[in-house]
Amino acid sequence: MTIHSTHPFADPDRDPVRRLRGRLGGAVSLWTAGDLADQHGRAGLTVTSLMVAAGEPTRLLALVDPDSDLADVVADTGRCVAQLLAWEHRDLAEAFAGTAPAPGGPFRQADFEQTAWGPRLVGVSAWVGLSVESTTTVGWSSLLTCVVDEVEVGEERDPLAHRRGRWLRPAPPL
Repeated sequence: MTIHSTHPFADPDRDPVRRLRGRLGGAVSLWTAGDLADQHGRAGLTVTSLMVAAGEPTRLLALVDPDSDLADVVADTGRCVAQLLAWEHRDLAEAFAGTAPAPGGPFRQADFEQTAWGPRLVGVSAWVGLSVESTTTVGWSSLLTCVVDEVEVGEERDPLAHRRGRWLRPAPPL
């Protein structure tokens, strides 16, 4: 785990591509895979680089760190869960991103339940069960192209967003 003492987007001499990416911002999701009961056979990662590709079948695309435990477990299982996080989950998002301490590991920081696709955070307002269709190297990331097998979308409450290295609490809908 790496905990940085500096702000990743504050230095004007920092990589301009990274600074551009930070200005795009987006919904914060947590991707999980594996067997919840197996401490070494489960993994999760906070992901903001994702998009939905509507169609038959619908696909969810995400950029993940190829060196992450999530990439390894997804390669082994071919399945994963993507869930959208709320403001209340910001500490959990930091734990799964590896930027905050997580005594006992990040899965011990909240309640999860096992699904056919992997561990799902209990109480999230939206989640999808995914089958991995392909993995491609794109730049320094792995592009996961996943088929949506199941989707549940409930009442959205206080969504968590990330922009320029900071959590955003969007204004409630009118």
